[in-house]
Amino acid sequence: MTQPDSADVRVGVRTRSLAQSRLQYIRQLGATDIFVDHADVEEEPDEFNDRIGTDTLEVGRDAIPTVEELDAAKQRVEDAGLTLRGIQSLPYSLYGDIMFDREGKEEALEQITTLVRNLGEADIPILGYQWNPRGVVPMRTSPVEIRGEALGTAFDYDELEDPDALAPGLDREYTEEEFWENYHEFVETVLPVAEEADVTLALHPVDPPVFESLGGIPRLCCNVANFEKAMSLVESDHHGLKFCLGCFSQMGEDVHEVLRRFAERDQLIFIHFRDVVGTVPKFHETFVDEGNFDTVEVVRTLYDIGYDGVVIPDHVPKMVGDDDWRHRARGFTVGYLRGVIDTVDSEQ
Repeated sequence: MTQPDSADVRVGVRTRSLAQSRLQYIRQLGATDIFVDHADVEEEPDEFNDRIGTDTLEVGRDAIPTVEELDAAKQRVEDAGLTLRGIQSLPYSLYGDIMFDREGKEEALEQITTLVRNLGEADIPILGYQWNPRGVVPMRTSPVEIRGEALGTAFDYDELEDPDALAPGLDREYTEEEFWENYHEFVETVLPVAEEADVTLALHPVDPPVFESLGGIPRLCCNVANFEKAMSLVESDHHGLKFCLGCFSQMGEDVHEVLRRFAERDQLIFIHFRDVVGTVPKFHETFVDEGNFDTVEVVRTLYDIGYDGVVIPDHVPKMVGDDDWRHRARGFTVGYLRGVIDTVDSEQ
């Protein structure tokens, strides 16, 4: 097999903390790229903010990092021998009002476009986001024991107490048409700014991709057809996928076929590399060397399609002795992926 000229598969890491010790550890693992997991003061507990202090980026409602703050974060990452590739995701506090067409959506849109402009000025090229009603629908149910009694997160629809009940905080059901209209307004407003700023938006699947509605809330990004629709609402070369292999595996999709499908459109921005056992409505996450798909074959597909970008360990199991960031499991995953990538690269 001949390697396409543009193929360059790199291993990155998502992290909230930008403390020198965290960045040093990541560099020691051999990762090259950083995506910042924002610290949202409305979503994170006080003890988290106290623990990592100022060694992060606060992103949330009324908390948009300035160009100077982004420059400082970028410099901190570069001083550790790494590249700050982007912000992992928008917090729900920023997009929730837009999603539900509530009072405050105009202010939220203004703050998001300000963030995009600031990223552009700081030469940070990617902003990940999702259209997931976090905080109102459970992402996971009870965890399960996997290899060696490590813990993997899980979802089992049958464990939901009352799946037909409205999600907490809602007083009515929402239609899929309403949610598409609200999403259309979002991309119609933000993408022109992203193009001007030379920042690429990367959309993540809804997680879990369970059915088309849950708790009275449509789950738009729950299948391949809806992703194609999302990408077509406003045509832009600054819009693509934060391609979560785990989510598409949860959907029961052939991840090789879906990778090729969006690679043809040049819409693979970066990749969350994880897998699960099972599919919706019941699955659990596991180590990267286990699961529904063959990791080696997926990396071969990335080379075959000429993927030029970063793969990131996403959710990782909790291993014995892990800290809250699960540094041991994350270190195992980075090392495993680097080994597979080096092996596949040597075959080209």
